[in-house]
Amino acid sequence: MRPVRLKALLLDLDDTLIDNPMDSFIPEYFAALREWVAAVVPPERFIAELVAATRAMSFNDGAGPTNEEVFAAAFYPALGVPRAELEPLLDRFYREVFPRLAPLTAPRPAAPRIVKWAFERGLQVVIATNPLFPRTAIEQRMAWGGLGVDRFRYALVTSYENCRATKSSPAYYRGILAVLGRRPDECLMVGDRWDWDVACADAAGIPTYWIAAPGAEAPAADVEPVGRGSLDDLLAALLSGAWDGHGAETALREAAR
Repeated sequence: MRPVRLKALLLDLDDTLIDNPMDSFIPEYFAALREWVAAVVPPERFIAELVAATRAMSFNDGAGPTNEEVFAAAFYPALGVPRAELEPLLDRFYREVFPRLAPLTAPRPAAPRIVKWAFERGLQVVIATNPLFPRTAIEQRMAWGGLGVDRFRYALVTSYENCRATKSSPAYYRGILAVLGRRPDECLMVGDRWDWDVACADAAGIPTYWIAAPGAEAPAADVEPVGRGSLDDLLAALLSGAWDGHGAETALREAAR
């Protein structure tokens, strides 16, 4: 078992720090977008090209353009609408309409307490959400969970503007390490998605804590998180100084020194 000598805490957002089931959020998000652009672009075509351009970002390998640039290169030409015409309309959507989706999400009380715990110990804190959304859509969801950038000074919030890979690739995590100037073993990644938050972080050498329901079976035996449980379980372990993982881990108060 790898010891965790914490210098940086990486935290997934959706269904880790906030309740945001994508099977209900995305349909409402798409419906709002379709209505908003209907006067400019046929709604079904808009969504089809949006999905295709989002998929294109998943192939970004960390060495080239930002995810935003990959998205734009795939999206606007396919629609046949100049970026200069459509982008201001989308900016207005995120200012005026996106906030109405807040009731689809719910805060998790443990989340701000975990972030506060990390800042009190001088850790770098990263909101390591899949960088498929523009920064404003991520910051708004953070605010809905009591985690706003006006409250905490994060080392990094990943978004499509500042990333060159997505969470489906270890390159995403290597990019975070480069920004932080940290070794993998100085970090801990916390998230609910085994493939994105555990397996890919592990492939980059970063220890992980899996947000999982009791009795959930790990999809792969060759990847071993240093801990697992609910966000409340993680908070309890942090506050007690004991690391509740597979076996006795070094106390987190020792790890954070």
